[in-house]
Amino acid sequence: MNAISQAARRFWDWLPTGVDRRVRVIAWLNLAAQTALVGTGGAVRLTGSGLGCPTWPRCTAESFVSTPEMGIHGVIEFGNRTLFFVLQFIALTALFFVLKYRRQRRDLFILTVIPACSVLFQAVVGGITVLSGLNPYVVGLHFVLSVVLVVLASVLVYRVYNGNGERTLAVPRWFAITTHVTTFFVAVTVIIGIITTGSGPHAGDKGAARNGLDSELLQHLHAWPAYVTFGLTIVLLVAAVSLGLEKIRRNLTLLLAVELVQIAVGLAQARMGLPEILVGIHMVLACVLAAAMTVTVLSMKSTAPALVDAEPAEAVRAS
Repeated sequence: MNAISQAARRFWDWLPTGVDRRVRVIAWLNLAAQTALVGTGGAVRLTGSGLGCPTWPRCTAESFVSTPEMGIHGVIEFGNRTLFFVLQFIALTALFFVLKYRRQRRDLFILTVIPACSVLFQAVVGGITVLSGLNPYVVGLHFVLSVVLVVLASVLVYRVYNGNGERTLAVPRWFAITTHVTTFFVAVTVIIGIITTGSGPHAGDKGAARNGLDSELLQHLHAWPAYVTFGLTIVLLVAAVSLGLEKIRRNLTLLLAVELVQIAVGLAQARMGLPEILVGIHMVLACVLAAAMTVTVLSMKSTAPALVDAEPAEAVRAS
């Protein structure tokens, strides 16, 4: 017992007392892992491996892991399931890394608690997806939750660099309103894109149902808010340049670049008959787009430096 308590004490002493390089690295890893989950989930569906493990939480009725008889589809689906453990490890590590100064940085504590709990929730939704025979609406919910977690991971990355001091609006009010309107169209674009995917050919399994909606019409409906988003982003970028808003200009430039690539991939996949690789890239880019939009919104406010970021040890001792 003494050895265990000593190891626990050393571990506690090793944990950060404020935002340092370890905290920033784990925040970036959390964002990367949440985005990668979308890529691996897309690979499962686009390779027809959605029911490679036909049940849940086991892979088969007798085994938690895939068997040789299940072939490559079982390997792909089981590989995606094992990513849960990687995500959970990263999420719990992030939570431990803010535990000592949770009173001073309540924002970081909340932003790490949510993924630590949500990863398990995502795994359950994934299980329901399998048990429902890849119902397109449940699959869509799975994707929506992934996008939300990517957005929260983006907020975490932003906040570890910008502190928790008082935040004040650093742009004209009309600029802020236009940015929020752009955010709305990004959300609409992503949601319609998810519904469009549910009507298309990539069901994840040959026997999986589709939502029965007109796929060609949905492709057009999906494009319209995307073009509105693109136009509004150009307006915001021109305004940021003219107003000398350097920080938000950089973020808008990144956002515009992501939109250009996303539009190019979307047009290419529509004209090439939805090849799997382009559909997968389009899915991942949707999360990158959501992350870029999130950072753009956050950068509209300036944040005063936080004491715990500047002097973490002193702040913790003072508490």
